[in-house]
Amino acid sequence: MAERLELLARTFFNHDMERGEIHPLSGGLASVYSARCAKKDGFNEDAAALISLGTASAVLLVADGLGGGPAGQQASSLAVQTVIDSIARGMKEDLMLRTAILNGLEAANQAVQEMGVGAATTIAIVELQDGIVRPYHVGDSMILIVGQRGKIKLQTISHSPVGFAVEAGLMDEREAMFDSDRHVVSNVVGCPQMKIELGPSVKLAPRDSVVLASDGLFDNLYVEEVIDRVRKGPLESATRRLAHDSHRRMNTPEGNQPSKPDDLTFVLFRPQPHCRNGS
Repeated sequence: MAERLELLARTFFNHDMERGEIHPLSGGLASVYSARCAKKDGFNEDAAALISLGTASAVLLVADGLGGGPAGQQASSLAVQTVIDSIARGMKEDLMLRTAILNGLEAANQAVQEMGVGAATTIAIVELQDGIVRPYHVGDSMILIVGQRGKIKLQTISHSPVGFAVEAGLMDEREAMFDSDRHVVSNVVGCPQMKIELGPSVKLAPRDSVVLASDGLFDNLYVEEVIDRVRKGPLESATRRLAHDSHRRMNTPEGNQPSKPDDLTFVLFRPQPHCRNGS
């Protein structure tokens, strides 16, 4: 008998965590960390969610609101909640998960525009089904999949002039970290011309790690530094290392190292080795 899917969504809006939260999720473990920038008052403009759709299916989301203050926080939370609502509706209508996510992104784009205050948000989404990952993203919140030995299996391209320049080989990552246009984003939820990028499907190995993060992570740690901290050890330790080292860079600039105070939100996911099917 086919599993009857039930949606269970955990949302993380305007959080200021001291430590990450670990949750069992669809044959694996997910960790969420979200904290407000220590150098500003007010809202955490990032948002995140974990959506469980049964023992073998889930959706992970991270959004980073633009526009400043409550507008950014409202835009990111609205976008995430709109996608959740679309997935719930899609289950009732027996839609493919991919279709429900795309419908949700289109609806989120319209909803953020209808706020009428010029707000916008980036968003990164990972669909997990039977050990297969498919990424979706708008903007510069990054998705990264790495193996236990540090091999990059997927890395999304930021929708920004600097992101495209790095992809084209016109600058390297270290140059990009200090480029004056690094924080210009060319594609956002809340823009009439929004474009959704779907990445290739990736089969997860038992010890792979999936990372979704706002730019508070990748503006303060190089990709290889993120990989070094997530590829091995317990998920709780990886979460703690990422949060601690990112905040240290933000708050205490060190020589030529990057340092950009910002809200920080990331989701990590690993399949559980004992949950492998047929191997």
